[in-house]
Amino acid sequence: MATRHDEGGSRLWRGMRSLIFGEDSEQTLRDEIEEAIDDAEDERPIAGDLTPTERQMLRNLLHFGERTAGDVCVTRGEIMAVPSTIGFDDLVNAFADAEHSRLPVYGESLDQVIGMIHIKDVFQAQVDPTRDRSTQALLREPLFVPESMSVIDLLARMRSQRIHLAVVVDEFGGTEGLVTIEDVVEEIVGDIEDEHDIEQVGLLTLLEDGLWEADARIELEELAKTVDPRLTWEEDEVDTLGGLIFLLAGHIPARGECIVHPSGWRLEAVDSDARKVLRVRLHAPEDQAVGK
Repeated sequence: MATRHDEGGSRLWRGMRSLIFGEDSEQTLRDEIEEAIDDAEDERPIAGDLTPTERQMLRNLLHFGERTAGDVCVTRGEIMAVPSTIGFDDLVNAFADAEHSRLPVYGESLDQVIGMIHIKDVFQAQVDPTRDRSTQALLREPLFVPESMSVIDLLARMRSQRIHLAVVVDEFGGTEGLVTIEDVVEEIVGDIEDEHDIEQVGLLTLLEDGLWEADARIELEELAKTVDPRLTWEEDEVDTLGGLIFLLAGHIPARGECIVHPSGWRLEAVDSDARKVLRVRLHAPEDQAVGK
């Protein structure tokens, strides 16, 4: 039975719809379901009713069709890939470092992805000395999809073609990102972690006045908003702190290496591997203590 509060909330919602869309606007089934979930949020739990987790999954599902491949993909700067010239032993080490079941293979650059390699094929080649261990023999064909493709269409293609990895390309055919079937499913159920996943440290932490530590994947927009608006880079298209420190250094900085940003901030690579910077410590300019 609806309470006065619930009825008031529903009336407010209908009033807002009328104000924005007019009296003749018809409520869609999606709107009705979402409104019902909203109305039930403050009600006393009833045995057999939807749990908060189920309600959140329903919300995610209602907006699932609005997401695109470009929205859910791993960005270009985070892609772990191997060159087509890689040897078998180095390929095994690359899988051990990446801790992924599939790795893209590229030709001259990441914009030329020629296929992917599955760890099952690598394992079979490792235990069977008669198998061809060349990169070409291990290659499988991934999906290539535009960044504008809806995740519903993407999921349908992955299921029908039984391919769990897709390369997301931009309008010029360049590699925009990478998306797995797990990334798509996580849009509904939330993050899926297995026994190999390590608990993530916060993306941005204030250690003391003028000293921050950040995950290299943090967006520059968030960094500029939280730390210092000068921590940007306009000369090249770069979105993350890891991409910024790579461009400033001209290479992947080793652990402990410091790069000076034009604003005076010192960016110290506190954790990195052979392929990318993982965490960065940000030291404020000496004449300025910036902390929030």
